[in-house]
Amino acid sequence: MPNDAGETASPSAVETGTRVVALPALGSPAPLFAARTTMGERTLQSYRGRWLVFFSHPADFTPVCTSEFIAMAKAFDQFQAMQCDLLA
Repeated sequence: MPNDAGETASPSAVETGTRVVALPALGSPAPLFAARTTMGERTLQSYRGRWLVFFSHPADFTPVCTSEFIAMAKAFDQFQAMQCDLLA
């Protein structure tokens, strides 16, 4: 899909309505970020040196999302035992 400059976005890019934003490819470093969460502010840098499972959900909270969150919450202690944090 062409952007405002007439350029075609790569398959790893998303048009946000006003600009095209490149998405990181699998296996590439995640971009640094800071986010306000229900558990306080989180930054990617605060997880440095640990494994991190980073996941999200669609805005409509479908039943599948609920079951995935519950499954991850039930497995939380197992992830912690492997020095792995969960960030949704």
